[in-house]
Amino acid sequence: MTVQQEALAGGEALEVWIDQDLCTGDGICAQYAPEVFELDIDGLAYVKGADDELLQAKGATVPVPLPLLTDVVDSARECPGECIHVRRAADGVEVYGPDAE
Repeated sequence: MTVQQEALAGGEALEVWIDQDLCTGDGICAQYAPEVFELDIDGLAYVKGADDELLQAKGATVPVPLPLLTDVVDSARECPGECIHVRRAADGVEVYGPDAE
């Protein structure tokens, strides 16, 4: 079983963050999951907090809402900058994104 399958099967809480140093500003993430991602005026994507405010601190994370998991994972897979990281909240192991096992 892969790390991804384990995370889904275990119903573990996941969180997502964006590495703005790698972001190409294509906006694919905001198209897939506008509830989670948004482009700022600087042309880079950021995650959004519960109050829809962009979290611009380096490495800022937000929980991945279960109903949006597929959209967030698709964002990570399709991102040309390979800058979207989805990891288990409990231990920080990346399950989707460029550093996933």
